[in-house]
Amino acid sequence: FHRAEHWIVVKGTAEVGRDQETLLVHENESVYLPIGCIHRLTNPGKIDLEIIEVQTGSYLGEDDIVRLQDVYNRG
Repeated sequence: FHRAEHWIVVKGTAEVGRDQETLLVHENESVYLPIGCIHRLTNPGKIDLEIIEVQTGSYLGEDDIVRLQDVYNRG
């Protein structure tokens, strides 16, 4: 909850859940996730999804991540 993220789609299409909305983000498009935003990334297509993630904030450590209803059983 200490960083904002900016995701840029390089290849494929991303389905982004951002708080209460769902967005489709296509190649060469991006989405901004403000600090404290609940977010999720999925690949709804058959083409591999490649993104660039840019993080900004006062703390960028991976131990800052809080997982909510993680269907992938990550940590």
